[in-house]
Amino acid sequence: MARKPMGLPVGVEFIGKSIRIRFTWSKKRCCETLPFPQTAKGVAAAEGLRSQVKQLDRLGALTTEKYIELFPSTRSVAATQVPIFFDYAQEWLNSLQIVESTRKNYRSTMQNYWVPHLAHLPIDAITPVLMRKIVNGIEWTSPVRRKNAVRMVTSLFNQAISDELIQRNPARSIPATRVVKRELDPFSRAEADAVIAKLYEMTSGLQTIYACFFEFSFYTGMRPGEAMAMRWSEVDTRNRTARVCRIRIYGKIQERTKTKTSREVLLNDQALQALEKARPLTAARSDYVFAPEGSGDKSELYVRSETGPKRYWLLALRKLGMRHRRMYDTRHTYATMCLMAGMNPAFIASQLGHSVQILLSTYAKWISSPNDWSELEKLDMLQNGTKLVLENQQ
Repeated sequence: MARKPMGLPVGVEFIGKSIRIRFTWSKKRCCETLPFPQTAKGVAAAEGLRSQVKQLDRLGALTTEKYIELFPSTRSVAATQVPIFFDYAQEWLNSLQIVESTRKNYRSTMQNYWVPHLAHLPIDAITPVLMRKIVNGIEWTSPVRRKNAVRMVTSLFNQAISDELIQRNPARSIPATRVVKRELDPFSRAEADAVIAKLYEMTSGLQTIYACFFEFSFYTGMRPGEAMAMRWSEVDTRNRTARVCRIRIYGKIQERTKTKTSREVLLNDQALQALEKARPLTAARSDYVFAPEGSGDKSELYVRSETGPKRYWLLALRKLGMRHRRMYDTRHTYATMCLMAGMNPAFIASQLGHSVQILLSTYAKWISSPNDWSELEKLDMLQNGTKLVLENQQ
């Protein structure tokens, strides 16, 4: 190995008849031989290139592609085909068959939590210890966010295993997130009717559509985004049905539902009443049932933001002195009202677009009837009957 002549800049050395620079890339020591002559100009060029490399690495911008661009004849990158985390994460995101809103969430999660720590590490250099350290060092805004972020990066590493880039998933060692299940807070039927009445009292003209929207939501159990995306062509008042086949997410209409299947909702008298009140407000000017104020293309006039309905919703609750609830609680209210009325769980599940299992696990505490005590008495009868049999046998 050639000795470093006096006067050469730090990290620059002569090797044979060439110049070599030494630097750190992603916390790894690297050296590259340059096609520069051993002259003052050659040394200056080498020093400048080394400074550029250090700056790019400091900014997190020294990607594999950039490294190869700066050092076309490098063997450092060519020696390994394992991509760095940033490049692989980008390819993984691009390969997912998901809607744009979900892709946007994934990209944001990746950018906020994983890229700052893992961007330029080769995918096979990421260890379980490092992953736990990263997770423990992040100030998570909620357990749910932590759970979703870890689940996403775990999926990424699972794909890397399938691609034979790594043998084990480094995210598997991250302790599971304990998420406290949100307590459901549905309205009673009397409360729901009071909110509906207050909304009609507060609104007038085209703004009345918001009162119609909430009355319909309370008495169909549709998700707010499903009701906002419902078109008049999907409403059949003669057969008392409405077809749910799309949803509004982040201000855009998605031609799908949350469960990726369409369903037909049967309409009760109150839901039909809400539609009849909405018809003169929107049917002539929009394809959508609960269109807000405005004009323009009928196919584009729908609720793009929850700000409008939410403003009236919160104001009605405040005027009635009711505690804060989410607009989504209209759905929970419908489900609990149906269960408390003794309706068939399978029918309720089909109305909501749930499986019966999810319905029963979500709303178990509202599944009761006046016959509960008589059901319990069956156990006493069984015990008494057993005693009688034993006594007769003795």
